[in-house]
Amino acid sequence: MYDITIDLHRNWIDTVKEVFRGSGQPLPEDLSDAEVAVIYYKQTAESEGEAVTQQKLNEDRLHGMQQTILDNFESVILPDIRKRTRYEGNRFCFQWVYNNGEHITEEYSSYRIPV
Repeated sequence: MYDITIDLHRNWIDTVKEVFRGSGQPLPEDLSDAEVAVIYYKQTAESEGEAVTQQKLNEDRLHGMQQTILDNFESVILPDIRKRTRYEGNRFCFQWVYNNGEHITEEYSSYRIPV
């Protein structure tokens, strides 16, 4: 019925990798997603344990947002996309982006949800 692509955590990890690349300090390619996130959080955390906690909380938060979108897609999200953007297709690609704050965007309709 609907073709929905969504992996908000993957989008966040890819953004973190891009930030490190852009800073001239690219991360090794063989790091796990958790390792990438912990390195990111170690930039501001007071300890590695705090960085690990922040990594887990962020992963859970992103998975929770993703599940909320999926759970409410037909009843809330889809009608709002149709109303606001007039997009009539059945293909949707939701992505986490950072642009003056966190947002979830939908690629085909240009729909944006501020987080």
